Amino acid sequence: MTIKQLQYVVTVAEEGNITAAAKKFFVAQPSLTTAIRELENEYNITIFMRSNKGIKLTSEGEEFLGYARQVLEQTNLIEERYRGKESGKLKFFVSAQHYSFAVEAFVELLKNSGADKYEFHMRETQTFNIIDDVAHLRSEIGILYLNRFNEEVIMKTLRDNNLTFTPLFKAEPHVFIGKNSPLAKKKYLTLEDLKPYPRLSYEQGSHNSFYFAEEILSTVDCDKELVVLDRATLFNMLIGLNGYTICSGVINEELNGPNIIAKKLKVDDYMEIGYILPGSIHPSHLTSEYIEILSALTAGKKKA
Repeated sequence: MTIKQLQYVVTVAEEGNITAAAKKFFVAQPSLTTAIRELENEYNITIFMRSNKGIKLTSEGEEFLGYARQVLEQTNLIEERYRGKESGKLKFFVSAQHYSFAVEAFVELLKNSGADKYEFHMRETQTFNIIDDVAHLRSEIGILYLNRFNEEVIMKTLRDNNLTFTPLFKAEPHVFIGKNSPLAKKKYLTLEDLKPYPRLSYEQGSHNSFYFAEEILSTVDCDKELVVLDRATLFNMLIGLNGYTICSGVINEELNGPNIIAKKLKVDDYMEIGYILPGSIHPSHLTSEYIEILSALTAGKKKA
């Protein structure tokens, strides 16, 4: 096995296309294909399934890809440390529900890396996509929540995909509203208080089950529903339409501005927010550092 073979595997997986990967390395496509086949034969595994529609990682290929990325990451560190050789781009991928502390940790990780070249992805996406991204190694870590309503379904989905869940903190439910909302002067809110106002939630696509909703209490009846895809749209509608969204309550004013506030929601429920990882792959040093930053940011939090 050579470092070049590992680089070929990782690049083909990222490109989803052998031709595109070959162009990146300025090699002939047959040469790259032969190198990968030799690697598969050496370890008696099938990394990619090949068909008329293209290539796709196998389950053992997904596991191999995780190890390959770690080896290449360590190789880059050795090159930089002992040869002063500038490595390629530092890469890191996160998939998460819409939590400001996850973005704050992401920003801190990037600043701490000191990298001159990098490609960091912060995917704030739908719940099922988070699980799918981590299961197929498109992201190294995912961030989502459990509570008594969705735990059984989410945990089964994680087990089916060989993923683990580790709690960061348990939060009391809160409501995000605009600072000038008619509800802003109340010390805490009830579901009855919220009834006259539009409820905002995040679109969950084809997996639009209540169990995959990003907001707790998604089964509570509501006359005015607004469904959005991104955080900026949600915040604008909170302010412009006096809407609300049920959430963790943790918000970073520096990142999100002063116009959104959190109020405690008086209900018997909770959000246990944590991270998911592939069960069979040891976390990279960037993933481990990101987890450390997340843990420090959320230590002692009572809301999220």
